[in-house]
Amino acid sequence: MIPFIKFPKIARLSRECIITEKIDGTNASITITEEGDFLCGSRTRWITILDDNYGFAKWANDNKEDLLKLGKGTHFGEWWGSGCQRGYNLPKGEKRFSLFNTSRWTQETKPSCCYVVPIIYQGLFTTEACDNAILKLKQKGSIASPGFMNPEGIVCFHIAAGIGFKKTILKDEQSKTKK
Repeated sequence: MIPFIKFPKIARLSRECIITEKIDGTNASITITEEGDFLCGSRTRWITILDDNYGFAKWANDNKEDLLKLGKGTHFGEWWGSGCQRGYNLPKGEKRFSLFNTSRWTQETKPSCCYVVPIIYQGLFTTEACDNAILKLKQKGSIASPGFMNPEGIVCFHIAAGIGFKKTILKDEQSKTKK
């Protein structure tokens, strides 16, 4: 017998979203397992101090005790700063790890070695809210690094759908990967 395939539930568009600054660095993650393993990752692979990604694994291992406060699970963020993509006018050698999960982490509750991506807007999803967030970054510059006037864009996380969408200030219509 052929198994029945159920049509997935469709999330309603007019629901809450969280719009954050999209920081231009490199995707990074910390995974803490039930067994207490501490792993570092990039967007596509596990990394180590010997096979690193912009020094994230070394930094994470140097800050392991503080990062263990994240708790079990995988914690995604952006590793950014000096020598990594836009640099954001940070002093030579300074990089930061900004956590993505703004529903769990705030500047007050995060481990002291971490940051949290800045929230620009939280409320009902509208394209106008996204456009206003982009306009704010264009006019005032980065929120993550005040005074840096070349921010990348926004991420709009639609809570009901459980998915994020990005919009960049420049070249948003172009794919990052060429066909």
